[in-house]
Amino acid sequence: MTTKITIQEYLSQKSITYRESGQELITKCIFNDCDRDSGESEAHLYFNKDTSQYECKKCGEKGNLITLQKHFGDKNTTQRSSSYRGPRFTDELVQKCHEQLPERIRTYLNERGIVDGVINSYKLGYGTFYGKNYLTIPIMNDDGYKFFKLRQDPKDGNIKITYPKGAEAQLFGMYAPSEENQIICEGELDALALISEGCFALTSTHGAGTFKEEWIDEDVRKCQKIYVCFDNDEAGKKGSLRVLKMLENVGLRNLNQITLPEEVGDGGDITDYLTKLNLSIPDLFNKYAKEYPERIDPSQFQPLAPEELSEALELTIKNDNENKIVSFLCQLSAYTEDAQFNVSFNSPSSTGKSYIALEVSKLFPNEDVIKLGNCSKTAFFHEQGSYNKETNEITVDLSRKILIFTDMPHTGLLEGLRSFLSHDEKIMYSKITDKNQKGGNRTKTIALKGYPSVIFCTAGLRMDPQEQTRFILLSPEVNQEKIHAGISNTIRKEADNEKYKAWLDNDPKRKLLKLRIQAIRQERIDDIKIASQEKIFERFFKEDKKLQPRHQRDIKRLLSLVKSFALLNLWWRDRDRSTITANDDDIDQAFKLWEKISISQELNLPPFIYDLYMEVIIPAYKEKNGLQSQVFDEIPKQGITRQEILEKHYKFYGRMLDAQQLRQQIIPILETSGLIYQEQDPNDKRKILISPSTFFGAQTQNNSDDECGVEPLLNNNKSELDEF
Repeated sequence: MTTKITIQEYLSQKSITYRESGQELITKCIFNDCDRDSGESEAHLYFNKDTSQYECKKCGEKGNLITLQKHFGDKNTTQRSSSYRGPRFTDELVQKCHEQLPERIRTYLNERGIVDGVINSYKLGYGTFYGKNYLTIPIMNDDGYKFFKLRQDPKDGNIKITYPKGAEAQLFGMYAPSEENQIICEGELDALALISEGCFALTSTHGAGTFKEEWIDEDVRKCQKIYVCFDNDEAGKKGSLRVLKMLENVGLRNLNQITLPEEVGDGGDITDYLTKLNLSIPDLFNKYAKEYPERIDPSQFQPLAPEELSEALELTIKNDNENKIVSFLCQLSAYTEDAQFNVSFNSPSSTGKSYIALEVSKLFPNEDVIKLGNCSKTAFFHEQGSYNKETNEITVDLSRKILIFTDMPHTGLLEGLRSFLSHDEKIMYSKITDKNQKGGNRTKTIALKGYPSVIFCTAGLRMDPQEQTRFILLSPEVNQEKIHAGISNTIRKEADNEKYKAWLDNDPKRKLLKLRIQAIRQERIDDIKIASQEKIFERFFKEDKKLQPRHQRDIKRLLSLVKSFALLNLWWRDRDRSTITANDDDIDQAFKLWEKISISQELNLPPFIYDLYMEVIIPAYKEKNGLQSQVFDEIPKQGITRQEILEKHYKFYGRMLDAQQLRQQIIPILETSGLIYQEQDPNDKRKILISPSTFFGAQTQNNSDDECGVEPLLNNNKSELDEF
């Protein structure tokens, strides 16, 4: 009978940093340059925790633990004898090993800076396991001792394993009480050396790349300052940054990175600092520590108006002023506690709907942006969440994240996110069912935490009303000027991509905007108040507005725009710790922006469809009936056919409109909104004629292919048609 070394153990032995996601371990590709340009949190090599099989989602490299060992030139150690029957791990075994600790090992520990009191308190011991002699370090949690971390007798070698085998990584060390400093280091003996110096130190039992977000409990959050100090090697440096970013992403402040002096040598650690160099703890905190992330000086920024923001974004996004400003503010709103809002770009293929969102996202830190194509509900939760076996719960924390779907996600996922997108509760619970290893169904609880900024980009023009009211609806411009500018920019980029990228990176306005975003992120603003509520009331309810149910959600979008403008200029706003107050300028800017995009929001229409109505259907109807102005008389007017709409669209835009999309999506949407009505041609019953209901009122007959109902337009659009 044989047993296998775990993939976790092997990756840790090779100092390969990975993160856990459900049943998978994810790391950067070690075979090719797949992750050369990837962000810190992005990786493409996936390992199955149970089978050790792997696959790179980018280069397609596949294999198992045996092929991985061959890649590194190691002997096949996956098979080892399981005839070994060691003692059962118990509290008695912990005590027995402690009592038989040799004096020479105690001296070895003393030389590493670990005092006898700590050796006795942590029950360090000595024993024989797997046929070799090891220093035993008992690892415990709230329920007592769980396993040994074994370190080979220093005179025999440097093997580090666990007993019993397969133990999962845990925290080890001493928590700081409230208002004290905490050090997170690499390795149990380093932690014990720091504890011997009177410090509060923690470490993961399984190496630099295995620190888990779930370990960041209330004890850690209460610490006055947190210092991270890993070994002076490549794995240590990467692991240190990984932990710091993890701590930052969950909202912790007063973070500090300790970089050990060069004198500790390559691979040197805390123990070398304390014993070989005999340097002091105060210097560790003061001389060799620096704040993380390094603070950005806000004095280099000036108040930024929407026009100036649009100009900075114009470098890569031509025209589309309102679209790019709303998209930017949506993504910026992620850096608040609950002022985020959602955007949906709806337009036909090749109009640049995902381009705007993705180009704006390049200004933001990679670790804050999650980009997904079509994604199922189960895949999304497994990929983005962390699984807790004991509670059978997947926690997906999307706080202060930007979530961009470059295609409308799977219907099940959209349904699962509805309540979350509405900001109904800070933590939303749902259930998913997936397959277990035996082929049966298994139900898991999903805990969605926090509010992200969400942008959907879809070629589908129809949306469920439940989604429509949860988004600001946008469509990219498709005029000749915009297309010409876009083509020119593409030629410049594709002709010399390296030169184009350098041009972008060196643009002073773009560089300053990226720096401004990072500075806003560092401020950790939680709440944004609005000083002049009366001004909001006055402007939103002006001219006896005909109220609709969606206005209850639209006002939230408008207020989020107000708050986002305030966040953009937070250094010139009243502030009380993590709360700032929006002023009248923010209100004015938000209303000006809202007025430019509000018509399609009022009608629950993507702007692309509303523009088609105004620029194609209305002119075609007027031409057919010889109307020079808006005429109200008793003379019957003749509606237009779908073919006439297609012809007028081609004349105006210079391209064909998909006839099936017109029939199945565009016309039913316009009819549902009350902008048009349909009736049979009195001269040819086989034909359906389309008329703008704004001219003569909506009819009750419905002739849409999907049997959509018709409601009269409530004077929403009268001012736009006065010119007719």
